[in-house]
Amino acid sequence: MTNELPYSQSCENNKDPILAILKQTFAASNNVLEVGSGTGQHAVHFASNLPHLVWQTSDQLDYHDGLRQRLAAFPTDNVLPPIALKVGESSLPFARFDSVFSANTAHIMQQAEIAQMMKALSDDLPADGCFCQYGPFIENGEFNSQGNADFHEYLVTNGYGGYRDIDELKSWAPNLSLIEIHRMPANNLLLEWRKK
Repeated sequence: MTNELPYSQSCENNKDPILAILKQTFAASNNVLEVGSGTGQHAVHFASNLPHLVWQTSDQLDYHDGLRQRLAAFPTDNVLPPIALKVGESSLPFARFDSVFSANTAHIMQQAEIAQMMKALSDDLPADGCFCQYGPFIENGEFNSQGNADFHEYLVTNGYGGYRDIDELKSWAPNLSLIEIHRMPANNLLLEWRKK
């Protein structure tokens, strides 16, 4: 065990703008699953500011040691230790939660993986369940900045899935309604989905 916690500068930069949205979208939620908790920075920040929630962390097993270190360093009663979750390999436990959050995962996953996740959310979230999906996306076939277009090319070249078009996400999730597209700093978006 090291003394240095895993750290993401982008998490530090975006956690407060995202929290401002989650305070509204998750106001009536009780149990939230975070898909891809990574460093755990979002989990401890959001849960400590949304004390009415139980926040379930999850990620691939490689991230669990770092996640547990952060949860131990910043103990919060309403954050649960991570469960193993790898989209494309794990069963997706969305039916157990009334809301789901995921940040900066869609462009890392392969197309088949994000399609599977969107379909599972569409099928399994309970009625009026909320899915908040943060990150960079393609909208109406267009990138919203040259930087995002360049990063998409970098991701695809290096074996990642790349940015997904919002219309593509909709096609995989027929039982979800895209309630609002929240404009966020650094050319990112927060997509607020609700189960019909």
